[in-house]
Amino acid sequence: GDYVGREIGRCLDMETRVVTLGHLQRGGSPIPFDRILASRFGVKAVELIEADELDQMVALRGRKIISVPMKEAVSQLNRVDPDGELAEAAESLGIYIGK
Repeated sequence: GDYVGREIGRCLDMETRVVTLGHLQRGGSPIPFDRILASRFGVKAVELIEADELDQMVALRGRKIISVPMKEAVSQLNRVDPDGELAEAAESLGIYIGK
Protein backbone atom coordinates (compact mmCIF):
# COMPACT_ATOMS: atom_id res chain seq x y z
CA GLY A 1 0.00 0.00 0.00
CA ASP A 2 2.78 2.43 0.85
CA TYR A 3 4.55 1.72 -2.43
CA VAL A 4 1.37 2.26 -4.45
CA GLY A 5 0.64 5.48 -2.55
CA ARG A 6 4.13 6.83 -3.25
CA GLU A 7 3.89 5.93 -6.94
CA ILE A 8 0.48 7.57 -7.31
CA GLY A 9 1.83 10.69 -5.61
CA ARG A 10 4.88 10.69 -7.87
CA CYS A 11 2.84 10.20 -11.05
CA LEU A 12 0.26 12.86 -10.13
CA ASP A 13 2.82 15.18 -8.53
CA MET A 14 0.66 15.60 -5.46
CA GLU A 15 0.61 14.55 -1.83
CA THR A 16 -0.96 11.16 -1.21
CA ARG A 17 -1.77 9.38 2.03
CA VAL A 18 -2.19 5.68 2.60
CA VAL A 19 -4.99 4.49 4.89
CA THR A 20 -4.79 1.12 6.60
CA LEU A 21 -8.28 -0.35 6.87
CA GLY A 22 -7.60 -1.72 10.33
CA HIS A 23 -6.71 1.79 11.53
CA LEU A 24 -9.74 3.33 9.87
CA GLN A 25 -12.44 0.93 11.02
CA ARG A 26 -13.67 0.97 14.57
CA GLY A 27 -15.05 -2.53 14.82
CA GLY A 28 -11.92 -4.27 16.05
CA SER A 29 -9.64 -6.69 14.27
CA PRO A 30 -10.89 -8.33 11.08
CA ILE A 31 -12.19 -11.86 11.46
CA PRO A 32 -11.55 -14.57 8.83
CA PHE A 33 -14.86 -13.70 7.11
CA ASP A 34 -13.65 -10.10 6.60
CA ARG A 35 -10.32 -11.18 5.15
CA ILE A 36 -11.90 -13.74 2.82
CA LEU A 37 -14.56 -11.23 1.72
CA ALA A 38 -11.87 -8.67 0.89
CA SER A 39 -10.04 -11.26 -1.22
CA ARG A 40 -13.23 -12.23 -3.03
CA PHE A 41 -14.01 -8.56 -3.72
CA GLY A 42 -10.48 -8.10 -5.08
CA VAL A 43 -10.76 -11.11 -7.39
CA LYS A 44 -14.10 -9.89 -8.75
CA ALA A 45 -12.76 -6.35 -9.22
CA VAL A 46 -9.83 -7.66 -11.27
CA GLU A 47 -12.21 -9.81 -13.34
CA LEU A 48 -14.29 -6.70 -14.09
CA ILE A 49 -11.17 -4.77 -15.11
CA GLU A 50 -10.06 -7.63 -17.38
CA ALA A 51 -13.52 -7.64 -18.99
CA ASP A 52 -13.31 -3.84 -19.44
CA GLU A 53 -16.45 -3.48 -17.31
CA LEU A 54 -15.26 -0.33 -15.58
CA ASP A 55 -18.79 0.96 -14.95
CA GLN A 56 -19.48 -1.81 -12.42
CA MET A 57 -19.20 -2.00 -8.64
CA VAL A 58 -18.44 -5.17 -6.68
CA ALA A 59 -21.06 -6.12 -4.08
CA LEU A 60 -22.07 -8.91 -1.74
CA ARG A 61 -25.64 -10.10 -2.24
CA GLY A 62 -26.54 -12.92 0.08
CA ARG A 63 -23.49 -15.18 -0.14
CA LYS A 64 -22.58 -14.29 -3.73
CA ILE A 65 -20.11 -11.71 -5.01
CA ILE A 66 -21.80 -9.86 -7.84
CA SER A 67 -21.25 -6.80 -9.98
CA VAL A 68 -23.73 -3.95 -10.00
CA PRO A 69 -23.84 -1.16 -12.57
CA MET A 70 -22.46 1.97 -10.90
CA LYS A 71 -25.51 3.96 -12.05
CA GLU A 72 -27.76 1.49 -10.22
CA ALA A 73 -25.57 1.59 -7.11
CA VAL A 74 -25.79 5.38 -6.79
CA SER A 75 -29.27 5.95 -8.24
CA GLN A 76 -31.01 5.92 -4.87
CA LEU A 77 -29.89 7.72 -1.75
CA ASN A 78 -29.66 5.34 1.21
CA ARG A 79 -29.93 7.26 4.47
CA VAL A 80 -29.22 6.10 7.99
CA ASP A 81 -32.05 6.86 10.40
CA PRO A 82 -30.40 9.18 12.96
CA ASP A 83 -32.73 7.80 15.63
CA GLY A 84 -32.35 4.17 14.57
CA GLU A 85 -30.43 1.26 16.02
CA LEU A 86 -27.42 1.69 13.72
CA ALA A 87 -26.93 5.31 14.79
CA GLU A 88 -27.44 4.36 18.43
CA ALA A 89 -24.80 1.61 18.18
CA ALA A 90 -22.34 4.01 16.53
CA GLU A 91 -22.84 6.59 19.24
CA SER A 92 -22.37 4.00 21.98
CA LEU A 93 -18.98 3.20 20.41
CA GLY A 94 -18.04 6.88 20.49
CA ILE A 95 -18.53 7.46 16.77
CA TYR A 96 -19.76 10.96 16.02
CA ILE A 97 -22.59 10.89 13.48
CA GLY A 98 -23.37 14.59 13.22
CA LYS A 99 -26.32 14.99 15.56
